[in-house]
Amino acid sequence: MRRLTIAAVAVLAAAIAVPHAAFAQRDPEQQQRQEDEDAAKKKKRDEEWGDKQAPLPALRNAGPCPFVKTLYDAARYVEFKDHREASAAVAYSGEIQGVSAGCQYKDDQPIHVSMELLFEFGRGPQAQGRQKTYHYWVAVTDRNREVLAKQSFDLPVTFGPNEDRVYMRERVNEIVIPRAQANTSGANFEVLVGFDVTPEMAAFNRDGKRFRLNVGQASAKAE
Repeated sequence: MRRLTIAAVAVLAAAIAVPHAAFAQRDPEQQQRQEDEDAAKKKKRDEEWGDKQAPLPALRNAGPCPFVKTLYDAARYVEFKDHREASAAVAYSGEIQGVSAGCQYKDDQPIHVSMELLFEFGRGPQAQGRQKTYHYWVAVTDRNREVLAKQSFDLPVTFGPNEDRVYMRERVNEIVIPRAQANTSGANFEVLVGFDVTPEMAAFNRDGKRFRLNVGQASAKAE
């Protein structure tokens, strides 16, 4: 179970400027009435939403969820011996096969995103040993593609005897995205996921090249 939290987001493209008049000084009675109203609203909100530990799927959202996807250039990991792009030169490979996600937020509270990833890993003819630690990352961006937070995770994989392919599921249990205003929608954010790849690996992916993940098999061919 993984967790990614954005500690603070001071200014977002989706933020709405506060009118200058909002800073005008109020008289004490008006200020007290406002505080009483705010306290009453908070009490009603707490009674309505109840247990703060309720699972995310059970709660309503104030708007759409952030868009969650795999970054194409980092969706696959193919490690070649001596940088030779050939099936016989593959050591380890990996691919993000699927991403599913859900979110929850209300009022002016942060957006909480849960995400499950399906990985497929391969062991090629140049692999040394049956254990490999892969590295992947999860990033949150705003709609202008500015990275707000990014965190890397280690994923140890063990291939059994005569096993050249392994499937694994990983859950990033809570991604917390603060919002600048109560009307800042989850649609203003994206959650991206990908492997830690070298520039050469990224270029290989970008060009649409790939090998089957069971490339260790004698029948494996480039796709």
